[in-house]
Amino acid sequence: MSIANNVMQEIRKEGLFQWMLRQLDVLITRLTTGLNWNDLRGLARGDEPRRPNPRLTVHSESFFFHIKPSYYHQAVTKFNHTFRLGLLSTYFFILETITGVFLMIFYAPTPERAYGDMIKILTGVPFGQLMRDIHRLGAEGMVIVVFLHMVRTYLTGSYKKPRQFTWLTGVVLLLATLLMSFSGYLLPWDQLAYWAVTIGTSMADKAPLVGTQAKLLLLGAPSIGAGGLLRFYLLHVLLVPLVVIFVFFIHYYKVVRVGISLPSGQEEVGQDTAKRVPADKRRYYLPDVFTDEMVFLGLVTFILLALIIFNIYPGAPLEHHANPNKTPLHTEAPWYFLWIQGLLKLGDPTMMGVIVPGLVFGLLAIIPYIDFNPSRKAKDRPVAIGLWMLTMAVLVVLTWMGTPFFMVESPPAEEVVQLMLPEEKDGPVRAIDWDRLTLGEWDTTQDNAGASFELQRAITHYADLIHEEHAKAVERHEAKLEKARAVKNPDADQQATLAALEASDPGLPNGYGKMIIESWQEGLKKITMRVFWTPAGSDQQTFEKTFYVNDGSNYDEKR
Repeated sequence: MSIANNVMQEIRKEGLFQWMLRQLDVLITRLTTGLNWNDLRGLARGDEPRRPNPRLTVHSESFFFHIKPSYYHQAVTKFNHTFRLGLLSTYFFILETITGVFLMIFYAPTPERAYGDMIKILTGVPFGQLMRDIHRLGAEGMVIVVFLHMVRTYLTGSYKKPRQFTWLTGVVLLLATLLMSFSGYLLPWDQLAYWAVTIGTSMADKAPLVGTQAKLLLLGAPSIGAGGLLRFYLLHVLLVPLVVIFVFFIHYYKVVRVGISLPSGQEEVGQDTAKRVPADKRRYYLPDVFTDEMVFLGLVTFILLALIIFNIYPGAPLEHHANPNKTPLHTEAPWYFLWIQGLLKLGDPTMMGVIVPGLVFGLLAIIPYIDFNPSRKAKDRPVAIGLWMLTMAVLVVLTWMGTPFFMVESPPAEEVVQLMLPEEKDGPVRAIDWDRLTLGEWDTTQDNAGASFELQRAITHYADLIHEEHAKAVERHEAKLEKARAVKNPDADQQATLAALEASDPGLPNGYGKMIIESWQEGLKKITMRVFWTPAGSDQQTFEKTFYVNDGSNYDEKR
């Protein structure tokens, strides 16, 4: 009663409106750990703070601002110095957390439900497809940003004393980011995910001494099943994020403790800039840096939404249901691991798939401890910069080698059909609107006047692919023949190989194709792709494959 009486007395004395304003001011002060309404207005206007500066109190008492220094050196707040890559990686992690929690609500990590739940998310959950697309785009964006953050740190020499341990935590965060993205690859339980993870876990099996045990620990069985899906789910939503959060706070603590490195010409190696910022060079976090960061993140958010809404980003794919008995043609690892897949094409899986990548990341971690160059300036670090350029060139080449375009030979006819109607992804035929898939038998050697314009264009592309794959096969055959003929004193096997090459008629000689479109049942069309060719001195050969296209699949729309 005494509290109520005191409140009533205050209201009578001040008036209801003034009393409410004072209470609101008290609430704001408590929420902001020291900033009242006038302080916030001053922040917005860019006014100088009152004394003592309440904006500094926020950084010591507020959890959110505690991981931020109260002020920075002006030089490190310029966008072209840091490109805000550290902030951007944090943003992507928070974005992944928010969208990931949303998706978790509608998903169960079991082989019986996983794929069906993904369909429900895409078709029956409000904003489900948008959230999944943001989640996938954010995951790939986070991998790119963390990598670029490491590159910037390396090129500016910012890993040198006293920031060696900060660099080491950054390497751990890079590895955790890659693992977090890869662990989510299996969760849709489609063909793309299943076989990409199969490739990834097969490398674990090649690890010396512990390979078999590591694979069993990851999958819970010799092959991917219910146990593997559950383990990857727990890795993705629990274990790896906890590691990221733990190391992230260590990383941020070290950044705040020793400061962001200044441009190389303004800082000596070993200098701690965090507490040595002259008063005239300080730029306070509130409001200047905070405002810059919010505007920057707002712009990034707008770009992400624009990429998805305007179909610039094709969207997170969902292929056919996972089928362990059917291996898709041209199975690939995630794009950020294609360089390892390229290494696997060069030699022993244990050496190229486990030992070499391990040495690469190990060398990356110890760079600050083996680089004794006393300067951070690029002109004084020709060896370090040269090694970086060489590494990037090798990485690009290995990534290209990891694609199906390098050292992967499929029968030309099968390759043609794969390009027209891939087992996974859409392809030129599925991209045609349902109503434009004209029923009938269409031949690449005829004018096909009865077909729709879109279908005619696809058939023309079909004919072009047959000629292109024939030319490629002939070129490969001639290269093999030339190599076989160059062998001096060939043994019996080499002579047999040469004789077989000389007797063969490669490619698709006299090749042409047919596309047969039938109405199979309501809302379902059957498409049969046939490729015909006639080798010299042989009967006509045929390759045939059948596909089914559903009216409700929206293949013609970018997803």
